[in-house]
Amino acid sequence: MAPQILFFFFLMLLVGGVAVDVMRFETKRVAVQNTMDRATLAAASLEQDLNGEDVVRDFFTKAGLASELDSITVDKGLNYKIVQAKASVKSGNYFMSLMEIPYLETTTRSQAEQRVTNVEIALVLDVSGSMYNSFSRITNLKAAAKDFVDTVLDKDTDNKISIAIVPYNGQVNIGPDLYSKFTKSYAHSFAVTSGANQGLSQCLDLPTSTYANTTLSRSTAYPQTPFADAWSSTSQSTSYVNYTDSSYGKPTYDSGRGLYSNVWCQPIAANIIRPFNNNRSVLKNQIDGLVAVGATSIDLGMKWGAFLIDPSSQGINSELAAAGKVPSYFSNRPAAYGDRETLKVIVLMTDGENFVQERFNDGYRTGDASGSAPSGSYPSGSPYDYSIWRATDGNWSVFQSNKVDSSTSTKLCNSRPFWVPHLSAWHSRPWNGSTPSSTACYSPTGTYTLTARQTWQQVFQTMRVNYVAWQFFARAQGTTSTTRSSYYNAWVNAISTDTDTTTMDTRLNTVCSSAKTQGVLVYGIAFESTTNGANAIRNCASSPASTFFFDVDGLEIKTAFALIASNLSQLRLTQ
Repeated sequence: MAPQILFFFFLMLLVGGVAVDVMRFETKRVAVQNTMDRATLAAASLEQDLNGEDVVRDFFTKAGLASELDSITVDKGLNYKIVQAKASVKSGNYFMSLMEIPYLETTTRSQAEQRVTNVEIALVLDVSGSMYNSFSRITNLKAAAKDFVDTVLDKDTDNKISIAIVPYNGQVNIGPDLYSKFTKSYAHSFAVTSGANQGLSQCLDLPTSTYANTTLSRSTAYPQTPFADAWSSTSQSTSYVNYTDSSYGKPTYDSGRGLYSNVWCQPIAANIIRPFNNNRSVLKNQIDGLVAVGATSIDLGMKWGAFLIDPSSQGINSELAAAGKVPSYFSNRPAAYGDRETLKVIVLMTDGENFVQERFNDGYRTGDASGSAPSGSYPSGSPYDYSIWRATDGNWSVFQSNKVDSSTSTKLCNSRPFWVPHLSAWHSRPWNGSTPSSTACYSPTGTYTLTARQTWQQVFQTMRVNYVAWQFFARAQGTTSTTRSSYYNAWVNAISTDTDTTTMDTRLNTVCSSAKTQGVLVYGIAFESTTNGANAIRNCASSPASTFFFDVDGLEIKTAFALIASNLSQLRLTQ
């Protein structure tokens, strides 16, 4: 039995020894591979100023593996660096040598690459009123966004990276350059021509159907947003204030900040879309000039950001480049989706959540401010016709046909169909700066001086919607507080329509999904946002949320932008 026991004991030692030899070899192989991966990654960094071959050798020397390194190849171009390394792993055997296998050996390779490809970035930034009113948010945003611009462009000496800026609040002012490239309906040219924030009011009301994808048609006529205060309330009192003596009824103008604080499309020069650019001064100066005011339409900001990097906007960009509005080297952008040399990125930031958006109905955008009163806005009987007039002194009057009695010539003469809000009186003719004689006859064919019929564009460039509904019509036609309120609501509803926040959240999610499906990386920043706003941004951002979504407060917004900037140029192991 002794020889058999010795034989089996020897076999056990041999098998165990083989395992030890293999384990020793594998430990060494892993150490060599890990060292080589770290070395090539460090050497391939475009920020690495040391010789790439020296970097790799230094890693192996410090790891005590210098003898294992076989070869190093460094390939460096204008916008890339590729480092390849090859090493041999050889481990002597203690036990397998008894089977005439003196060592185990293999060859390992590693390749690391960093390449500055074309990068198209859209910064979609919330400039709503809460950014101004709360805890220096706009100040912190400006600092973070400017640092982002510097970080992203620091190593780009070959014009590979373009940045577009999309400021948004309740609307998106696309600015004169983009405005000229679209077909518009109900167009107007309202402008603020003096003060620190002078600019044009150039926003488009995009229908819900446009949120189904990232494109926008240049041939479809999109309604231009009127310059009007459609959402700020005004007193429903019976005070009859002379328009020239007070701001009562006007869109609210903040003289201290030099802007209208309660209109949808802000005529602020700094808050317009900035198409592709990589001039740091231009980009940072615009960021510095951003003005926080107005409501919040995250869906609209995201839509314009997605369009700017959508290939369908390439024709517009080319035309802007030819006109000197965009650098010529960006004339062929945006690239096609799927282009292997192009990374498309949207950085979407908000400090709140979608706010109910009011949109003018078509009959009240432009054209003559006249027509038939909307149903429910008049006493029982046939609907009346109206027209709106304004005198050279700035005061208004409104013709309302149900105050005309043409049954006899005497009654026609005694008709007083022109309502004068600031006097709370009915006159025989439109207000022209003076009160007509009490015996003056009304004439259906009369001609008038020092006053003129108005267009809706003229009305809503100077008056609030609520003031028009109440002072021009409800108070004129209503005889009780109940009827006046009913008529007022009918007029407001006729002039504008609300888009609820559920619809806006759905539109945001739809356009975000469309962009991500096309390979766009969407980074989301919820900056001291509400829960609803943070959830909307999180749902919009790419996955995983741990990489692409940031929920930050205060100065943390700088960290968020810094992390996004660093992520845009990532090292990757290719072997």
